[in-house]
Amino acid sequence: MTKSIQDTVSKVAEVTLTFWIIKIIATTLGETGGDALSMSMQLGYLVSSFIFSAIFIVAVVAQIRATRFNPALYWVTIIATTTLGTTLADFADRSLGIGYAGGTTLLFSLLITSLFIWYRSIGTIAISSIHTPKAEVFYWVTILFSQTLGTALGDWTADSAGLGYVGAATIFATLLLIVAALYFWTKISKTLLFWSAFVLTRPLGAVVGDYLDKPIAAGGLALSRYTISALMIIIIVVLLNVYPQRAVQKT
Repeated sequence: MTKSIQDTVSKVAEVTLTFWIIKIIATTLGETGGDALSMSMQLGYLVSSFIFSAIFIVAVVAQIRATRFNPALYWVTIIATTTLGTTLADFADRSLGIGYAGGTTLLFSLLITSLFIWYRSIGTIAISSIHTPKAEVFYWVTILFSQTLGTALGDWTADSAGLGYVGAATIFATLLLIVAALYFWTKISKTLLFWSAFVLTRPLGAVVGDYLDKPIAAGGLALSRYTISALMIIIIVVLLNVYPQRAVQKT
């Protein structure tokens, strides 16, 4: 039986320095964009989560149905996971009353479970092997859990741990540098390091977003969430045009 085009084409972005820069900017956008809907527009976490869930589902379906790698569609889907991750984490942490520690523990468990089921089902969680609809579904579900976990982890570190937004950002940036060093100078699994970095970029972007838009009394700069979100979108568009992306090479 001949495989379909969707089964033979990789639609996941190649991991480069530009990839990580755009990823951090996208997570910052996810934080400010999610807060703009839930807080500035006063729609609340639950309603905002429903809205972003619809956008996420549409984006993932379009991504899976695509017959080739489309950088714009790919990053729109990533941004959809960051905005939804923001409102879902805030809903779990605050509306459900389980707190940052409870939300982080729950989401970490969901992320590990997703990765485990993905590995047991396909035999690998390497992004270079994502070229079937089934693998793509696992990929996007895992990313959603990682983005949601990152939001809860960022809030927990900045607020409950008392480190503030700048302190939390410094910690996560340092951890990312350590992961990068392990990638280049050790033989630790590149797949494990990729997912570690992917998770860590989310709380970094989250605390940066909070620092930019939270009130001055809370340690932020009190900038407009709409303005910041628009600026993040412009930067992402510019980077995608200046540094064209391509799909990761399959294995």
